[in-house]
Amino acid sequence: MLTIEQETYDAIVAHARKDHPDEACGVVAGPVGSDRAVRLVPMLNAAMSPTFYEFDSGDLLRLYKEMDARDEEPVVIYHSHTGTEAYPSRTDINLAQEPGAHYVLVSTRDGAHAAAYDGPVEFRSYRIVDGEVREEEVRVVGSYQETEGEH
Repeated sequence: MLTIEQETYDAIVAHARKDHPDEACGVVAGPVGSDRAVRLVPMLNAAMSPTFYEFDSGDLLRLYKEMDARDEEPVVIYHSHTGTEAYPSRTDINLAQEPGAHYVLVSTRDGAHAAAYDGPVEFRSYRIVDGEVREEEVRVVGSYQETEGEH
């Protein structure tokens, strides 16, 4: 299960809406081994495409060096789909290289990208390991402190 703070959830959705009609992408880093997505890093979609996303290789290298220096890892890797459901494409599955990460997809199709849109947003999370996709529950909390003490 992905547990994510409301502020981070809202920021991912806002990024997806802002970059529409192109796919948005980014990473949410967290302390190694914590499974807590705490530091949002919106990235530039180097492909600048409505059907494909690609991290800029230089930006990605800098991010990984920064995470390493801060003892962080990519907890969430997210991107948006602008015209289809929030489900990993074959390309998304082939590019998934972080077996410990939650792969989040947000769909901005059918008007969900508009500022005036007040309907539910399709926000889904997956584990992708060795080409196998497994959807997982998403739990949005006000803060991680709310979940302390739960097992």
